[in-house]
Amino acid sequence: MTETIGDRDILLLVDVQNDFCARGALAVPRGDEIVRVANRLATRFQHVVLTQDWHPRGHLSFASTHPDKKPYETVELAYGTQVLWPDHCIQGTGGADFHADLDVPRAELVLRKGYHREIDSYSAFVENDRKTATGLAGYLRERGFTRVFIAGLAFDFCVRCSAEDGHRPGFKIVVVEDACRGIDVAGSLMQTRRGLAELDIACIAAEALG
Repeated sequence: MTETIGDRDILLLVDVQNDFCARGALAVPRGDEIVRVANRLATRFQHVVLTQDWHPRGHLSFASTHPDKKPYETVELAYGTQVLWPDHCIQGTGGADFHADLDVPRAELVLRKGYHREIDSYSAFVENDRKTATGLAGYLRERGFTRVFIAGLAFDFCVRCSAEDGHRPGFKIVVVEDACRGIDVAGSLMQTRRGLAELDIACIAAEALG
């Protein structure tokens, strides 16, 4: 089935940044492979939003901030369980830059997230405390968008959370799965597919977009 793109549709490209690609500080396996797909995908949309992970040094989600903790272990923070990550996407560094081959001239908004030191932010819509909004939902409503197609890195964290949090306020969400790659921490890929299916969020291939 082919999806026809209309004026009330928008593409959300999540965190296509150097630190999530090959040789990056938090490289998603085969993350570079999505760049070419994302570029082609973006040409089919009149409207595109990019997100950019944008952490200060010493962010509480970094394992290096917690003595005796290693990357991918967890800690309990004020808002709940937090996976600890290698230092990544630090503000103003090359790792935080978009991948050099990402070519999205129609991008109308770059939304930075994760800049509050004490709260991580996977989702493009709300930070991990589940209370601090990024403002994206209001932006989409003000502009009259009703359907959001999501692609990017990583499928089982920032893409998943963006999809779920976009669904909750009533946007129609579609994940373009072949324009995503996952990390798979403790079964997170399987959990993501199950969670999206439970919310009736469709996962499609880029070739299904007309």
